[in-house]
Amino acid sequence: MSGAGEGRCGVVATVRPRPCPSCPYRRDVPSGIWEESEYDKLPAYDGTTAEQAMKGALGVFHCHTAPDLICAGWAGCHDMAESLAVRFNWGKIDGEAVLSYESPVRLFASGAEAAEHGKRDIEEPSPEAGKLVGKIQRARGAR
Repeated sequence: MSGAGEGRCGVVATVRPRPCPSCPYRRDVPSGIWEESEYDKLPAYDGTTAEQAMKGALGVFHCHTAPDLICAGWAGCHDMAESLAVRFNWGKIDGEAVLSYESPVRLFASGAEAAEHGKRDIEEPSPEAGKLVGKIQRARGAR
């Protein structure tokens, strides 16, 4: 999921138009949708470029449900002007689209905040979370 590179046929990766319905950065997505390890990745992109380097945040964060696209929640939540991943991958991604991206839905203020919310109900997800996980599994099975 996290990783830089060109999409299929050498096409430069661009940001998804809006965060997907199960994006861990969205405020309206129930807690406990993803595995804990997925939520653990989010805080590494918080902070200054130097702070991200110390956390190893070199990879562009791709969408969980459309891996050829850059996660819109990631681009909308974090300061992309400070993004080490954007700097390291300029030319492999549509950097201008990532830098200018504004989310049409409410996102958490930081990766740490999104991770805290996401992990909260991992052990006992709500029925709403269970339904969303089922949708994700069916969609992935169809690929």
